[in-house]
Amino acid sequence: MVDDNNAIGYIIGGGLREGFRIRLTVRADQVQEGSFVVCDSGRFRYYGLVTDLQLGATDPRFADEKTDRLKPAIQQALLGKTLFTTLNMYPTLLLDLGPDDPSESMDWQERVEKGLEQPGPKPVKTVPAHHAEVRQATQADVDQIFGTDGPGMFVIGSTIEQGYPVRLDLNKFVKRSSGIFGATGTGKSFLTRMVLAGLMRENAAAALVFDMHNEYAFDDLDSDLGGSVRGLQSLFSRDVQVAALGKGAMVRGHTPDFTLELGLSDFQTSDILLLSESLNLTDTSAVTLNALERSFGSNWFSEFMKLVPGAVDTDFESGKSFPSDDSVAAWARGNNVHEKAAEALHRKLAIIYDKAYVVEKSAGDPVHAIVDKLENGRHVILSFGEYDNDLDYLLVSNVLTRRIRQHWVKKTERHKTQGEPAPRPLLIAIEEAHKLLNPHLAGQTAFGIIARELRKYFVTLLVIDQRPSGIDDEVMSQLGTRITGWLGDDDDIRAVLTGLAGREQLRGMLARLQEKEEVLLLGWGVKMPIPVKSRRYDQAFYDDMRGRSGSSPKGGPERSFDDKVDDLFG
Repeated sequence: MVDDNNAIGYIIGGGLREGFRIRLTVRADQVQEGSFVVCDSGRFRYYGLVTDLQLGATDPRFADEKTDRLKPAIQQALLGKTLFTTLNMYPTLLLDLGPDDPSESMDWQERVEKGLEQPGPKPVKTVPAHHAEVRQATQADVDQIFGTDGPGMFVIGSTIEQGYPVRLDLNKFVKRSSGIFGATGTGKSFLTRMVLAGLMRENAAAALVFDMHNEYAFDDLDSDLGGSVRGLQSLFSRDVQVAALGKGAMVRGHTPDFTLELGLSDFQTSDILLLSESLNLTDTSAVTLNALERSFGSNWFSEFMKLVPGAVDTDFESGKSFPSDDSVAAWARGNNVHEKAAEALHRKLAIIYDKAYVVEKSAGDPVHAIVDKLENGRHVILSFGEYDNDLDYLLVSNVLTRRIRQHWVKKTERHKTQGEPAPRPLLIAIEEAHKLLNPHLAGQTAFGIIARELRKYFVTLLVIDQRPSGIDDEVMSQLGTRITGWLGDDDDIRAVLTGLAGREQLRGMLARLQEKEEVLLLGWGVKMPIPVKSRRYDQAFYDDMRGRSGSSPKGGPERSFDDKVDDLFG
């Protein structure tokens, strides 16, 4: 590890587009790709990341010929002068330290305090001088960019080399939809648990989690280490309410806090069209569904399922058979719908109709049950229990989200027009997001609408997925903060970097993350991209979430305000 107080090199070239080129003055193995580095030049402080290291020589002959026949002193001289290493620094932010002249500096500081000057950090629009020294970031630098302990500040990990805590501003995080990505086995579930736990501890938003694989609510088994890991209800007790589908349902042997049933009137024909692939619907299904809605209104599902497929009556005089009045075929004839198409749709809808959580009329309103808890300081995890397949997940999550969003829209409109209190911010977490937000469905699901609204109605998404390339590009571009582990597929890497500056510089860094415990923070929710070693989901984390220790896992005592002012203004 490089001493924080020593320079690692100096600027020898580069530019804003390609980054700054730095000649190293320390051994190459003391600096890694992704290192957070700082350059002070004049009144400006440049923050950036190491994106590449290259071996160089003043003359190719020195690189081609081995030097082991030379004396050690001469070898060292060659390595320092004729053979060298350069690195590329991707500049991300600029901090204005103020004028060097003391009298001008006092005036400048007064303007800063009055808000007339904005010292930053801000985008880089100039370059440092030749031979300006470059150093590793100190904890003060990390704190300057990623904040210190305070309301809404959550330590998500630490810098890879020095181990300084890196914080995520959760109050900013929930203002736009966000994503957690990583290949299978990279620890997405643990990372998601940590982020959700931070949101719950800081009360940055109400969380509604669609838990397809029943991972988040109750204690689970760590398949890698073999031990038990805490569920979110274990950490936060009654602040986290667990729901399950169907009366008497259990979740991994646990009794949920409440159960949900969907009445037939809760379904819209658009909800069925989302299941075209799962139900193997044909192109004529949309025509039939539209006719059902025209014929029966909001009770279309119930009335349609009362019809009997294949029912016929016989004319005793002629001996001819014809569809009975209560048959699917008779309804189809009366509404200019193909009889066979209507009967095929009836058979396929029976798959949904026969679900234990689907009833003629639910005993209570499932949306009201969830909304009541979310608005009153609780968080809700909907575990799908035995219904952990695509059809149930697509159907239930979309129906509930559509109606919950409608409730938040109404509350927001009353807030804007009648002065009522603003609704509590709501974050909806969805696993297997590519199944709900792929290019074919993103424009139709409630989730696609929320992703594009940029928290217009105080509702955002947290999408969790191992295949970000399967998510619609427009939706990906709207995700504010992206927390991504290792991704092996080039298309997935491209998708995660969609809409971000510096994509080419970050591509290699993302591809070379360790498969576990290293993640890259990107996007609107952090001031600059940075690779971090994520926190472990262990007893120390549990204690922190329960308020038994400080939120900084590493990094020493909190620095004084005067020290921070000295760092900022020199």
